[in-house]
Amino acid sequence: MERLIPPAALKKLQDNNGVPFAEVFRHGSLQVEIYKPEGVDRQMPHTRDEVYVVISGSGHFVNGDTRQPFEAGEVLFVPAGVVHRFEDFTDDFATWVFFYGPEGGEAASDTP
Repeated sequence: MERLIPPAALKKLQDNNGVPFAEVFRHGSLQVEIYKPEGVDRQMPHTRDEVYVVISGSGHFVNGDTRQPFEAGEVLFVPAGVVHRFEDFTDDFATWVFFYGPEGGEAASDTP
């Protein structure tokens, strides 16, 4: 497996014709992408659960009815089908995205 480090993943975006994401790894239901929108985050809800791990930058994250600040190193979860986006983010903002599980998302659990 190729090393999953931010500089190598971000380099994939340079050759991606302006598309703000690129897949960097896949195994079973797990799909890992690098995501770096420019100016505005135009993503739509996804069909699977996802986890973001912010590589760099800061701003605000809208997740359903919640809007919260975020910063580098933060982990953010979005259930399948929920409207979400990054807002007011810094120019250096980039994040890992981990899609996993079945279409429609996994059932919620009671564990923290």
